[in-house]
Amino acid sequence: MERKLTAILCADVYGYSRLMREDEEGTLRTLSACRKLTDSLIERHHGRFVNSAGDSILAEFASVVEAVSCAVAIQTALKAENAELPPECRMQFRIGVNLGDVMVEGEQIYGDGVNVAARLESLAEPGGICVSDVVHGQVRTKLALHYQDLGEQHVKNIAEPVRVLRVLIDGAIPTVNPAERIAGTKRHLLLAAIGVLLLAASVYGVAKWKLPGRPIAEQPSANARIIRSIAVLPLDNFSGDPNQEYFADGMTDELTTDLASISALRVISRSSVMQYQGPHRPPAPEIARVLKVDGLVEGSVIRIGDRVRITAQLIDAPADRHLWARSYERTSRDVLALQDELAAAIAHEINVRLTPQEQAHFTSARPVNPEAYDAYLEGRYLLNDPNEQNLKKALAGFERAIQLDPGLAPAFAGLAFVYTWEAWGGIAGGMNVSFPPIIVAAKSKAAAEKALQLDNTLADAHCALGLALEIFFDWARAESEFRLAIALNPSYEYAHDEYGIMLAQLGRLDEALAEITRAAELDPLSPETHLYWTITLVWQGNYQAAMEQCRKALDLDPNSAHWAVGWVNLQTGQFSQAIPELQKAYAIESTGSAAGYLGYAYAAAGDRAKAVAITEELRKASASRFVSPLWPAIIYLGLGDRQRSLEGLEKGYEAHDPWVMNLKMDRVFDPLRTNPRFIELLRELRLDK
Repeated sequence: MERKLTAILCADVYGYSRLMREDEEGTLRTLSACRKLTDSLIERHHGRFVNSAGDSILAEFASVVEAVSCAVAIQTALKAENAELPPECRMQFRIGVNLGDVMVEGEQIYGDGVNVAARLESLAEPGGICVSDVVHGQVRTKLALHYQDLGEQHVKNIAEPVRVLRVLIDGAIPTVNPAERIAGTKRHLLLAAIGVLLLAASVYGVAKWKLPGRPIAEQPSANARIIRSIAVLPLDNFSGDPNQEYFADGMTDELTTDLASISALRVISRSSVMQYQGPHRPPAPEIARVLKVDGLVEGSVIRIGDRVRITAQLIDAPADRHLWARSYERTSRDVLALQDELAAAIAHEINVRLTPQEQAHFTSARPVNPEAYDAYLEGRYLLNDPNEQNLKKALAGFERAIQLDPGLAPAFAGLAFVYTWEAWGGIAGGMNVSFPPIIVAAKSKAAAEKALQLDNTLADAHCALGLALEIFFDWARAESEFRLAIALNPSYEYAHDEYGIMLAQLGRLDEALAEITRAAELDPLSPETHLYWTITLVWQGNYQAAMEQCRKALDLDPNSAHWAVGWVNLQTGQFSQAIPELQKAYAIESTGSAAGYLGYAYAAAGDRAKAVAITEELRKASASRFVSPLWPAIIYLGLGDRQRSLEGLEKGYEAHDPWVMNLKMDRVFDPLRTNPRFIELLRELRLDK
C-alpha cells in the first residue's frame, strides 16, 4: 500500500449532539453553512478535503504552514459568524493538526498520523487549535502566532505520549490545561466560574466606557505592522446560488470604492484583485508581494431573502497573520450603510485617521430600492467585461434601475460609461456601432450630468463626464472633472489613467507620467496602464523604457500588447519589426487601429499593394458600420497621398472621433505639421497650444 508524509487537519463541532437534540433542523442548516466556509478555506489554502462523517472534517495539506494557516483562518471566520448568533445556537469547532506518515488507499488516508490529529482535535478547546510538537517545529518561525505548551499528553490508542501545543489565536490568554480539564475537580469548576464572572464584569465596564456600537478593538502590539495599503480580494458568494455572483462582485466593488475614498490609504483597483477570484488564490504573502500591499481584506457574502450578511477578515498580508474579523448584517434596503459601516470599521482597526469629509461620507448612506439596486449591480457586473453583448445587457440593467428608482445616481453614471464605451468601441473596431461617436458622447454627457445633479460626490460620474467632455474636445472641463474624481476617490486607478493619457495627448508629458505611474501603483496587473505608459514614453522620446513597458504588458496580456510593440517599432522607423506584431493585432481586430498602423507600415516598407488592400477592406466595412476615418487617413499618409489623408482627418474631427486627440503628438503625422489645413485642424481641436 502506498505511503506518504502529509499534514493532517481534523475538526469536529463541540457539543454537536446537544445541538442536534435541541434543534435538529437548525443545527443541520448551520452546519451546512459552516461547511461551505471551511471547504472554501481548505481549497484556498491548497488543501484536499478527504472525508466527513456527521460533524467531523478530515483534510490533508502538502504544506504544514498552509494547514495551520487554514486552521487559523477557519476559527477566525467562524468566530465572526458566531458573534452574530445567540450563545445557544453557536457552532464552535475544535481543530487538531499533525504531520505524519499515512497509508493511502484511493482517496482515503489512514494510520497513526491521522489518529494523532484526531486526538489533538479532542484536546482543543471550542474555537481552538492544538498542534503536535513536530508541526510546531515546522511553523514556529514561519507564522506570526503564539503557542502554549501543554506538555506530553497520553491519548487514546496511541502508544507513546504526544507533546501538544495550543495555538493562541489573536494573542488569546491561555486557559486551563487539558490534563487539568480531563482530571476535573469542584475546585477547578469554582475557579472557572469566578473567572467568568470577573471577565464578564471587566468587559461590561470597558464596554460602558467605549463609544456605543463600536467593537472593542485589540490594542496593537509594539511590533504591529502599519497598514497604509490594502487590497479587497473578491468576496466569496456563500448564498448557495451561482446566479448571485454578480451581487458578491458588486459588494466587493462597493467595499473597494468606500476604502478608496480614504485619502490616507492606497487601495488596489478591482481589475488587479479580480485575478485572485476563486478558491485557488496564492498565499497572502505572495499576493502582497505582487500587489505591493500591507494588508488584505477577504471574506464572504450571503444574501437570503431580504437579509445581506458580509463577513470580512483583515490580514497582515506579508506575515499572513489574521488581525480582525467581523460579520455585518442588514436588510437589502440598507446595504450601502452596511458597506460604509464595514469600511469605517476597517479604517478604525488599522488606525487610519479620517478627514471630516470622509467621516461624513461613512454616515450619509441612504436606503435603496432593493430591486433597483439589484438591477444596477447586474449592469455594473456586465460593464466590468465590456464586450458588445455585455454592454447591451448592462444598458438594459441601468435603464431598468433608473425606471425603478429615478434618484439612483450610480445607475446614471453606469449609463454614461456604457455610452462612452460605445463611442470608443465603435472607433476602435471592437463593436458593431453604426453611428459616429458624437451621438453616443452626447448621451454619455447627459447621463453623467444627471448623475451629478443627484449626487455631486460620485467619483464615477465625474470620471464619466470627463471622458465625454474629451470627445467634445473640452480639455479644461475634462481636466477639472478628472481631478474632482481623483479628489473624491484618491485610489481611483481608472481616473488617474484616463487623466494621464489626456495630459499626454496635450503634450504635458511629465504630468502625464506622474498620473500613469500612480495608476500602475493602484492597478499593477493592468495591461492597459502599461500601454498608456508606453505611449507616453514614446512621445517623450524614451524608446527603451517604452519597450520595457511593452514587455510588461505582453506578460500580462499578449493579445492587447502586440499593437503596442508594433506601434513603438513603427514610431522609430523599424517597419520590418513593426509589421509582424501589427499583423498579430490585426488578426484579432481587423477594423481598429491595428488596420491603420499596419497599412501605414506596409506602405512605408514599400508594400503598397497590401496597404491599398487594407484601405479597401475598411471601405467595405464602413458600408454597414461606423469605421474611424483616421485609419485610412493614416494609410494614405504612408502612401504619400496627403490630400486624402487630410480629408480623412477632417472627417474624424467632424465625427468627434476620439482618436483625433493623438494628432498633436503622434509622429506619423509629422509630414503634415506645416500644412495649413493640418494647422487649422489642430486649432479647431484646441491642440494648437
